[in-house]
Amino acid sequence: MTVLEQPGSYRPTPPPAWQPRTDPTPLLPDAEPFRLLGTDAAADLDPELLRRLYGQLVRGRRYNTQATALTRQGRLAVYPSSTGQEACEVAAALVLQEQDWLFPSYRDTLAAVARGLDPVQALTLLRGDWHTGYDPHEHRVAPLCTPLATQLPHAVGLAHAARLKGDDVVALAMVGDGGTSEGDFHEALNFAAVWQAPVVFLVQNNGFAISVPLAKQTAAPSLAHKAVGYGMPGRLVDGNDAAAVHQVLSEAMRRARSGGGPTLVEAVTYRIDAHTNADDATRYRPDAEVEMWRGHDPILLLEQELTSRKLLDEAGMEAERQAAERMAADLRERMNQDPLLDPMDLFTHVYAEQTVQLREQADRLRAELAAAEELSPGHQEGTQR
Repeated sequence: MTVLEQPGSYRPTPPPAWQPRTDPTPLLPDAEPFRLLGTDAAADLDPELLRRLYGQLVRGRRYNTQATALTRQGRLAVYPSSTGQEACEVAAALVLQEQDWLFPSYRDTLAAVARGLDPVQALTLLRGDWHTGYDPHEHRVAPLCTPLATQLPHAVGLAHAARLKGDDVVALAMVGDGGTSEGDFHEALNFAAVWQAPVVFLVQNNGFAISVPLAKQTAAPSLAHKAVGYGMPGRLVDGNDAAAVHQVLSEAMRRARSGGGPTLVEAVTYRIDAHTNADDATRYRPDAEVEMWRGHDPILLLEQELTSRKLLDEAGMEAERQAAERMAADLRERMNQDPLLDPMDLFTHVYAEQTVQLREQADRLRAELAAAEELSPGHQEGTQR
């Protein structure tokens, strides 16, 4: 029995906010992930879009395998592979208009590359050579974000500012299922819904936050259901169905652009590779589970759709594979070149105007570099001459 149920208890009149301010029914996601490939609805899909998605998926897979190989060769310090998640990465990039912004997490270098970023620049941070490796304004790609979910409030802030200025800009923010357990996720969705900011949140639910399965992160029916609590629509989509992800994201982008506010999209996918090259995934998941998901591979699904409709033949597949190999060869060649780095660049892009502390640190480093130069064999040999 509650206090209000006790005989003679005081029963205050409910305030106006007692009733739901919004009917939650339209915000609820579907019971099952939305799919297109292999369904009757696939017949209405644009063949050119399907072929473009396929080419990007093939190149994206080769990009992932090449970047992973570079870690074994010591050319990358770490690489969080998106193998198995390429449909989400590619679709996220292709739904953006030129003026839109992409806010990626550390696993989303492929989305940045599909957006038009130079693959070497996309990997510079993971190589340890530079703060970001590229100019975010050039391609409208925010810096790759290693701290979980901190890119989400940034995306909301940019989208809200664009709306206030009257700019036709939508932000697409990417995050993993592990990031939904962070406070930044809550804050971003709450602000976005209250402000009706033109932003789309794409959650790639790949099953694990490093080694922690989703069931130990949340008891929600799905991550898409979390949207209802903030007052925005939630969409649930098969994250390995490139056409479905592209359609759902396109609808969410159009809604945001027309003033309809934010949308939370959960793409159910699977991380085929380990968390990073430093992770041993066999310690927390069985090989049989991985093999089961290989049968639901995003490239395989799209390939089956294209070949069944006679939109792709073996020659076309080989042409895409060769294009992917040329991309990988170029990436490999350029990543094998030792970059010319200036340690003083550490202080170049921290603040527009350096603080006193940074100037002091820069002076100390400059003095240390000068002392090291004097002790170098080449410098001593020249002095003796």
